[in-house]
Amino acid sequence: MKILLLGGSSFLGRAYASQALDRGHDVTTFNRGRSGSDLPGVETVRGERDSADDLARLVEGRRWDAVVDTSAQQPAQAALSARLLRAHADHYTFVSSVHAFADWPARAVDETAPLHPCPADTPPDQPPGNPLKAGCERAVLEGFGADRTLILNSGLLIGPHENGGRLPWWLERMARGGRVLAPGDPTRAMQVIDVRDFAVFGVTALEAGRTGRYLTTAPAGNVTFGEFLATCVEVVGETVDGDGAAHPPAELVWVEDGQLLAEGPDSVQPWSELPLWAPDVPELAGVWLADTARAQAAGLRCRPFADTARDTWAWLRARGPAEDTDADGLKGRKGAAQKAGMVPAKEQRLLAALA
Repeated sequence: MKILLLGGSSFLGRAYASQALDRGHDVTTFNRGRSGSDLPGVETVRGERDSADDLARLVEGRRWDAVVDTSAQQPAQAALSARLLRAHADHYTFVSSVHAFADWPARAVDETAPLHPCPADTPPDQPPGNPLKAGCERAVLEGFGADRTLILNSGLLIGPHENGGRLPWWLERMARGGRVLAPGDPTRAMQVIDVRDFAVFGVTALEAGRTGRYLTTAPAGNVTFGEFLATCVEVVGETVDGDGAAHPPAELVWVEDGQLLAEGPDSVQPWSELPLWAPDVPELAGVWLADTARAQAAGLRCRPFADTARDTWAWLRARGPAEDTDADGLKGRKGAAQKAGMVPAKEQRLLAALA
């Protein structure tokens, strides 16, 4: 098959490109070349997906069996690409998000759950927000046709080349050793899917010509938060810093949700300050309860979290210090507006006061 990837150079797009190449497909990537390098073996076309001229140059004299869109964040982007590619491709996979569902994360959702009421013709350059993915879906369906479109609502993606700072943050925190603030209930079930498993399912569905919608994440309870953090500790083990000083294995210190959410200067922001921490509160009651039965019936398989953690740690060590670190010790992607994780000094204050 001839496949066009809108994106294709970082994390999910990279995983799609790798999987498609491994299966012998011809892959073209269309991106700006700023988020990462394209894999050897792909045809690379540089351009802005917001530019009608760049997209017209992309499609001139070309046709693909399928398009995979991993990068649209605004409905106007999705509408433009779907409209221009309609006559140049047979199939369109749009990678959406569980965020598109209006009831999530407060309630469990499946493919029939209502979407946010974001229209397909939402003006461009909207502030980033969860409802926009619902508008992107509508734009693709209207511009390309529902009978040729596959929508994959992604759950929480982790794995090698992750650019969201979630699993990498925890692994690098464990590498510093010492007492580690472990938030909430260690028995709370999670749903995290390796980006490579998502790509395998996506390419397989594309090859089969599937259309419609699939909620694509790991089965509920594929790992608990306690297992997640304990595996990170085990995978990292004892480390040595640049000066040759050894850091003993990290020690998890569990602190209850209520203590971390208490009002005050050291109140903790769920998800951002302690990545993937979703406290047991009503507004997050369904965060790890997405129903993946339809995707599993269609062949979705997820590897053990321990495999993902080991591979991600190996990638982090091979990659080296490729992130910016600010004065508070927080790491983030170069050029990113936000840094992931908790300031080390705040963690130590909380451990001293609460543990």
